[in-house]
Amino acid sequence: MPVEIRPTRIELINVNRRIRLARKGLDLLKMKRTSLVMEFFNISRTVRGMRESIRNDLANGLEAVRLAEAFSGIMNLERIADMSADTDARVATKNVMGVRIPSLNVVYHESLLSEIYRSVSIPAIIEDSIVRFESILRSMLEIAEKENSMRKLLREIDRTKRRSNAIENILIPDLIANAKFIRMRLDEIERETFTMLKTVKRNIERKSLQNGGGA
Repeated sequence: MPVEIRPTRIELINVNRRIRLARKGLDLLKMKRTSLVMEFFNISRTVRGMRESIRNDLANGLEAVRLAEAFSGIMNLERIADMSADTDARVATKNVMGVRIPSLNVVYHESLLSEIYRSVSIPAIIEDSIVRFESILRSMLEIAEKENSMRKLLREIDRTKRRSNAIENILIPDLIANAKFIRMRLDEIERETFTMLKTVKRNIERKSLQNGGGA
């Protein structure tokens, strides 16, 4: 038992208070871990569905490109592609269950191929291909965002588990052992004090009888 523990009632009160706080903190960490795990599986189910959907979207998009190539020719497709806007992915951050994760957004730069020009001058079959692949790009960014969220959630779940295990298996047992040690020492002190008082009382009574007998 550590020598710095003082066997006093004030120290016992402080240790018991720390035990209560540690148990409350443990409950909160377990609740947080449960919420993180639920969020992880919710995102996992969403990503699984999106992956299955994007496979179909890619197959349909490639088929639309083949039809557009057959209808308008490869040169026309390349010309329209050169006129199309370049895209970037802007990265922001958002908070999910206390975890900071990136949020991706598609940004379209200025293009020669305006919405009006597309609707008037581009064959519908090519416009269909453009729309399909714009949708695919957004879906891919969303999947990347969610998969990144899952990795960060896993790290936070592991960190929360380690913290809760340290509190449950190390901190709280140590505090309980300290409280037990203090109570044992206080009981010993109380017994020693009681014994000492009884001895003093007997000595006083004996001296009183002796003094009375001598008179």
